[in-house]
Amino acid sequence: MAMTTSQRARMSKTIQIAIFVIAIIAILFAVDWEKTRYAFFSFEKLGPMFPDMILIGLKNTLFYTVISFAFGLTLGLILALMKMASFAPYRWFATAFIEFFRGIPAILVLLAFGFGLPQAFGTNWPQPVNVMFALGLVSAAYIAETLRAGLQAVPKGQTEAARSLGMPAWRAMVTIVIPQAFKIVLPPMTNEIILLTKDTSLAFILGAAFAQYEMTKFGRDGISSLDAGITPLVVAGLLYLVITIPLSLVARKFESRSARTKR
Repeated sequence: MAMTTSQRARMSKTIQIAIFVIAIIAILFAVDWEKTRYAFFSFEKLGPMFPDMILIGLKNTLFYTVISFAFGLTLGLILALMKMASFAPYRWFATAFIEFFRGIPAILVLLAFGFGLPQAFGTNWPQPVNVMFALGLVSAAYIAETLRAGLQAVPKGQTEAARSLGMPAWRAMVTIVIPQAFKIVLPPMTNEIILLTKDTSLAFILGAAFAQYEMTKFGRDGISSLDAGITPLVVAGLLYLVITIPLSLVARKFESRSARTKR
């Protein structure tokens, strides 16, 4: 007797549940839990990292994110306006900048600012400045495209109405178009902050004084100095989640609000 569609669906679900349960049981018996606990959960050995090291790493990670995003947002807005300009050289420059910094890894830009430029030009900028410029330039390339899409999404009729009332083009852009564009791009902009927060982990390759460590640097040093497996990196990862999960929730809230507005 042939099964109905609902019977086949129930059987398929039962098989999936059985496979999942068997896989979990197999993992429980296959894993060496003593080694796993040592490698990932030796929290009792992290005393030297608490609270000063952890707080310094968390503070610097947030600081690097904020200054890099502020620089990237400012430059990204300028690039977005340049790419929409009627003057062709502006468009060419903005396009070349965006394609270049979107096409190369952020780690290369960090190395250039941390080691290449000091050797080439004799510069000796502080660690936060290197991180701000390196990550800010990469972030600006992505923010520029996001903002350009937002600016182009604002109805042209609003600008034309403002111009018909005698408002200069620059004032219409600043007071009417740009504020609306920012509202449109809030969800992707929040996602950019999340990506930038994670990119601050690359700053450890530059080396830094203790007071300038970010969370990944503390996790890396903790592996070498503490007999705790990779537990320091686990803690660093959890602290990143403390930052990124709330931002993800904010991004989803903006996305749902934007979807309701479009209906």
